[in-house]
Amino acid sequence: MPNIKQVLEPEKYYHIYNRGINSCDLFQENANYEHFLRLYEKYIDPIADTFAWVLMKNHFHLLVRIKSKVEIYKNLEGFENLRGLKPEKRIYQQFSNLFNAYTKAFNKKYKRTGSLFESNFRRKLINNESYFKNIVVYIHNNPAHHGFCEHILDYPWSSYLTCISIKPTKLKRETVIGWFDDVANFKVLHNKNINFDEMNKFLDI
Repeated sequence: MPNIKQVLEPEKYYHIYNRGINSCDLFQENANYEHFLRLYEKYIDPIADTFAWVLMKNHFHLLVRIKSKVEIYKNLEGFENLRGLKPEKRIYQQFSNLFNAYTKAFNKKYKRTGSLFESNFRRKLINNESYFKNIVVYIHNNPAHHGFCEHILDYPWSSYLTCISIKPTKLKRETVIGWFDDVANFKVLHNKNINFDEMNKFLDI
């Protein structure tokens, strides 16, 4: 199972996910998704490269590679509250800042109090090549699996549409497509019938 206490180390890949506390909704309208992505860019882009993501109504999945120590120190140079922290602590603090900032905005908008996310986000170190393609397919197919759309093309809050686009993006699209050899094969593998029970076992989710 993903380790909620595993240290996020520079230059390593992780599958990261979390859900609303007591499975509560994290997103109630489009503006929520948009704000989360803005905060993600602010807090996570400086410390990690993103390869795949999906935001669901009550949970999310990310596939990231933590940047090098040199990049992290350079990108976080102006963050006063991170001075003196070791790289591993800085990395974790950035995720904490993301969730805290989003929770604060969400609670204010909907006049609620208390935690929004489960206390510790789950993370699984990825060091198996076969995991990469499978987790990307799993992430992008989550909306269809949970009944939020008939086809993943119809779901706007994932990286699938970005992967098949040619528009400029910070997503590591070329690397992702490279795992599938080309865009055509990327689409084929995403459109296959997926046994999510078997996928969950393989991915150890």
